Amino acid sequence: MTNHGSIRRLLLFDVDGTLILSGGRGSKAMKAAAQAMFQRPFTMEFRDFAGNTDRAIIRTMLLKHDISPPDFEETIDKLLENYLVHLARLLEEDHPVKVLPGVWELLEALWQDGRFGLGLVTGNIEAGARLKLEPPGLNRFFPIGAFGSDHIDRNQLPPLAIKKAEQHYRQPIAPEQVWIIGDTPRDIECAKANRLHSLAVATGGWTLEDLRRHHPDVLLTDLSDTQRVIEILSR
Repeated sequence: MTNHGSIRRLLLFDVDGTLILSGGRGSKAMKAAAQAMFQRPFTMEFRDFAGNTDRAIIRTMLLKHDISPPDFEETIDKLLENYLVHLARLLEEDHPVKVLPGVWELLEALWQDGRFGLGLVTGNIEAGARLKLEPPGLNRFFPIGAFGSDHIDRNQLPPLAIKKAEQHYRQPIAPEQVWIIGDTPRDIECAKANRLHSLAVATGGWTLEDLRRHHPDVLLTDLSDTQRVIEILSR
């Protein structure tokens, strides 16, 4: 297990499409919560969801359906509460959350390697992220993180995660020590916006070519080659 005060690299992982696939339960839960509140059907495009924060997704979804109540932020808060209820129910369905190729092996290896600290940077609100990661038992690898419940703008999340990591690991962490690992252009963008390294994987809804156009520092098909990934992250 990682020791306090000894890490050389902070690795901040996205959740959906990077660590797991939850069978679209997040989007289903969000649309179900909105439908229950407003008594009308809701539709969303995949790329409105991918890499965005939950709060921004809901805002976009409501505006696309011409819903802009005067108490907009309070409405979003209530929708997020209802979303968690629907998400928890959907996660109890028979088909399991899928852990993506190589993720288990990589996280176990990194967790045992004292050079690395692990955390999350995800657009999921924290309760939603933890709900999704609980069935496969991945929460234990991530003592810290920054979430869509911390800020609506994903680019603001890495500094929050770094601050939490500094407190948790009891040491300063410079930008050049930090990697963002994700599967969407927004993951790459938030790394660039904060002068952090980016490792992109084509395990979500974006192809290698899609991701290459956004110029990540490293681009991989997936995380299945544990040793290679560790070598890259050790640079």
